[in-house]
Amino acid sequence: MHRILQTGRFLLRSQTAWHKCSSVANMMQAVCVDVPGGPESLLLRSVCRPQPKDGEVLIKVHAAALNRADLLQRRGLYPPPPGESDIMGLEVAGTVDSLGPRVKMAWKPDDRVMALLCGGGYAEYVSVPEELLMSVPSNLTLGQAAAIPEAWLTAFQLLVFIAQVKEGEVVLVHAGGSGVGTAAVQLVRLFGAVPVVTAGSEEKLKMAENLGAAAGFNYREDSFAKGVQDFTGGKGANVILDCIGGCNWEQNVSCLAVDGRWVLYGTMGGRTVEGDLLGKLLSKRGHLLSSLLRSRSLQYKADLVKAFSHRVLPHFSDQSASLRPVIDSSFSLEDVAEAHRHMEANRNMGKIIINVVPPNRELSD
Repeated sequence: MHRILQTGRFLLRSQTAWHKCSSVANMMQAVCVDVPGGPESLLLRSVCRPQPKDGEVLIKVHAAALNRADLLQRRGLYPPPPGESDIMGLEVAGTVDSLGPRVKMAWKPDDRVMALLCGGGYAEYVSVPEELLMSVPSNLTLGQAAAIPEAWLTAFQLLVFIAQVKEGEVVLVHAGGSGVGTAAVQLVRLFGAVPVVTAGSEEKLKMAENLGAAAGFNYREDSFAKGVQDFTGGKGANVILDCIGGCNWEQNVSCLAVDGRWVLYGTMGGRTVEGDLLGKLLSKRGHLLSSLLRSRSLQYKADLVKAFSHRVLPHFSDQSASLRPVIDSSFSLEDVAEAHRHMEANRNMGKIIINVVPPNRELSD
């Protein structure tokens, strides 16, 4: 159930400024949160449509995708960067609606695009710096494309910009059934390295293996550290992509190779550790690295999008179509609370999509 505000003349913060909405034509539907809390705090409302600023492109959103950061923001634990939209949603796909002043790139109305966002994706329209747009591969639907920007750019950033993965290295990917995990497994294979994963069910492990994982370990049943050591003949993983954090630290250090890189990008398993972390890490000459994407500068994100577009994006549409976004389920914008509950229950394998425009309308367009 959702509540719609009556349209009319009122003030609402949109993007980076306060705008005045004076007509229905300037309105859009968006998911808002008045009071942080559970999924029931998500409200569908009529709000002001953003206006593209210098160098920005206004996208008519067809689909958005959920990320764990959305759950934290809804609870008031992960606010958007200063000046960014309060509306949740870090990745979308849709069509170009209009261009702001001084757009330099060759985008034009009705182009199929996908975009990385700081926020604003759970809405009918979002305004995005032109540098953060990518063309949607012709063989993908807009729903599939919505699963790419945040998840795949995060995995690409961690592997290439942060860990600098090399051919032949063993990469341990935690949460191998997640959006970032399913992307990372495929990218590791693309880069000539060897992915191994952890997950909490045999079904998720099987899916990861179908995507290219050389081995998988059920963290609920066995020691993944022992599994990694056995798989590598005692050498350990050269790279660990870790969104879990605290509760895994001992096993992570145990199965890290000498001179290995442990890349932390989330703390789903806790933020604190107890024990001799530094001493054990030092004995491995291990590198503990960390990274976030949302808070990065526009220039950093632009460089990331450019590198990804050049090195990875063609592999979604080449003859072998060697890469594919993994979609778990789709929900309508009105059912966004159920989508959040689905993710919070850890039931998803791959990405959860929010259809802002029903898929049958996308096909007719």
